[in-house]
Amino acid sequence: MKSHARVVVIGGGVVGCSILYHLTKFGWTDVVLLERSELTSGSTWHAAGGMHTINGDPNVAKLQKYTVELYKEIETYSGQDIGLHMTSGLMLAATNERFDWFKSLLAKGKYAGGEARLVSVEEAHAMMPLLDPSQFVGAVFDPHEGHLDPYGTTHAYAKSAKKNGAEIYLHTKVEDLVQLEDGTWRVITDKGEIRAEHVVNAAGLWAREVGRMVGLELPVLAMEHMYLITEDMPEVIDFNRTSGRELMHCVDFDGEIYIRQERNGMLMGTYEKDCRPWSPIETPWSFGHELLVEDLDRISGELEVGFRHFPAFNKAGIKTIINGPFTFSPDGNPLVGPVRGMTNFWSACAVMAGFSQGGGVGLALAQWIIEGDPGFDVFAMDVCRYGDYATLGFTNARVRENYSRRFSIRYPNEELPAARPLLTTPIYDRLKEKGAVFGASSGLETPLWFAPDGVEDRFSWRRSTDFDHVGREARAVRNGVGLMESSGFAKYTVSGEGAADWLDHMLAGRIPSEGRMSLTPMLNEAGKLIGDFTLANLGSGEGHGEFLLIGSGVAEDYHMRWFESHLPQDGSVELAALNLGMVGLAIAGPRSRDVLQALTHLDMSNAAFPFMAIREMDLGMAPAIVGRVSYTGDLGYEIWMKPEYQRYLFEALMEAGKPHGISLFGLRALNALRLEKGFGSWSREYRPLYGPQEAALGRFVSLNKPADFIGKQAANAEKASGGAMRLVTFIVEAQDADVIGDEPIFRDGEACGWVTSGGYAHASACSVAMGYVPAAKATHADGWQIEVLGHMLPARLQAVPLFDPDATRMRG
Repeated sequence: MKSHARVVVIGGGVVGCSILYHLTKFGWTDVVLLERSELTSGSTWHAAGGMHTINGDPNVAKLQKYTVELYKEIETYSGQDIGLHMTSGLMLAATNERFDWFKSLLAKGKYAGGEARLVSVEEAHAMMPLLDPSQFVGAVFDPHEGHLDPYGTTHAYAKSAKKNGAEIYLHTKVEDLVQLEDGTWRVITDKGEIRAEHVVNAAGLWAREVGRMVGLELPVLAMEHMYLITEDMPEVIDFNRTSGRELMHCVDFDGEIYIRQERNGMLMGTYEKDCRPWSPIETPWSFGHELLVEDLDRISGELEVGFRHFPAFNKAGIKTIINGPFTFSPDGNPLVGPVRGMTNFWSACAVMAGFSQGGGVGLALAQWIIEGDPGFDVFAMDVCRYGDYATLGFTNARVRENYSRRFSIRYPNEELPAARPLLTTPIYDRLKEKGAVFGASSGLETPLWFAPDGVEDRFSWRRSTDFDHVGREARAVRNGVGLMESSGFAKYTVSGEGAADWLDHMLAGRIPSEGRMSLTPMLNEAGKLIGDFTLANLGSGEGHGEFLLIGSGVAEDYHMRWFESHLPQDGSVELAALNLGMVGLAIAGPRSRDVLQALTHLDMSNAAFPFMAIREMDLGMAPAIVGRVSYTGDLGYEIWMKPEYQRYLFEALMEAGKPHGISLFGLRALNALRLEKGFGSWSREYRPLYGPQEAALGRFVSLNKPADFIGKQAANAEKASGGAMRLVTFIVEAQDADVIGDEPIFRDGEACGWVTSGGYAHASACSVAMGYVPAAKATHADGWQIEVLGHMLPARLQAVPLFDPDATRMRG
């Protein structure tokens, strides 16, 4: 065994071998894979081997498309037969609600060149004669589906990597990982030690244990998963003989099963409601090529539906039952990328759909290691999307829920109950008393809207029971004053003698003067957006840093990883994420100044406290930081305080607001209000896919400032070219359903753009969509269409904000 390597990959499943191959493909040949047993030990060897390209997240769908297209390449290059069967596939809908979901899902692929299409029940039956057409209402046909041999595929990756110069050591168990002062790693095994620059945790079932070697508790849990294989079926043999092809892969979402041909019989698997975690605390190192005890009774309900939907199974004998463990994250997506707070320690685990996503994960991680960036937007799979709240108990509850709902519809207004409530603020109970309907974001309970007694969310693809009440909240802000909790934003303090210079380098915008705020994007080296912030210069007051940075709550760990990796080593900058050590309230609307003035002797007039001003002040008896800014686009204020003061300030603001008809509002009303101003949001309008000119944030990039900020050269180039795409706002002739994101935008019959977010702008009484279209077409007002639930809806480009286009109210 060699003593040094540039990269050590731990784990010989399909993901680990894919990473190894991609590293060598891009020229890094001094790489090693360590496997405690044989390749495919763990989950890979007993996988059903199904693959598909369709995914609800278009960015993940691109990775799946890359994975499927890669298979012929590695088969040819390695000389290893991978048992590739490109059978095509059907996704079946037994209800109209499911069929609506299919329409939405299918639309997302249109601007990416997707070839899947809706088919009738009759067409589906002709393609798959085993199904009972009376049980379904429609289907989606996807030509890019099939299955393969997990063993052969994994070995094809491994042989390709070895052909390029990689080394693989089997029966070599990693026993410890120790990082040295120079950042390199001691990878200690039972066969000796390797010194490595990078370590990749692709350990699958043992990823949690490998993480614990470096003090990391990854949010990953293995679940028992069962499928059965039938004896030979005459119906299958007859179809093969008469058609000259295999039966296709099918996913019956409402039956919660999947099926495909296996030799002359069929394979049927299910994600059952009565699910079972496997080894939830520790994974035994002795486990390998074993299977778990079969338990058909546990999946009897799903099998009963499956046999009804596919009657031929009733006459088939069962030849084999497979029950093996697979790893999942709380949301079912992989955990990929550099681990925050560690140098060159990488995660590539919880890749449940390894044969749909393994190639894409290998591509992303190899580019990330070599280039410092994955090359595309992988936020949905980023290991940093989870923070410290994702404990063992949280993970167990969420994974069980996700597994049992894997084939269930997740409506856009649906909030799931597992592992809740976890994080709450001091006014949680007061908001609940007032009818708050909460959503959980990064573990924190946040009010979405306020329901009168007897009214509950009814989950739907269309406008639901919250519609009128969200409208009331939005209009209350525009006509008077509203109050919302804003604790879900991320808050950071940056202090020290080097703070200003460091921020000037990290952020593309200008550094505000003392007592002022500025809006600033943050870019990567390629000039793409990786953050948008409000930066406040607080001076040098006691008890806080010199600068307060406010950003997206869901991206806090993602941003902290970036910040920490760029901190100077001389200690001149101190950085802290405040989490719930600082909480917030926000008031907005034309009467908001009157409410605030009632709680302070200070002059809050426009002349004394103008737009984008910030200061420390007492409100009533409580110390707070007050900034004059509002995401509603109205006159408004953000108020930040220590948690022990929030309850008092909430009551004080509500009392002061009584003469002005103050009303509570939640995130759904906030969404309606920000759409009227064309304000974008992180992870929707602002992502590493876009440059600041494309995202209409160019005015906040200070290209002329002396500081050489990250991405400056690329930002200059983008300004010169104008960028390929442009973020725009549309007014949509919607009926009873509004856009939710990722719908295709058409012009002249061509899908040329995509929706990033939208909804109904209640105060302006119209349906709004924000999205990206080619820059050359962004000046045309008419001739647009947006597809919503299978309907082509006329849309008109809105060149100026619907509300306060001159910003007179916001600044007045």
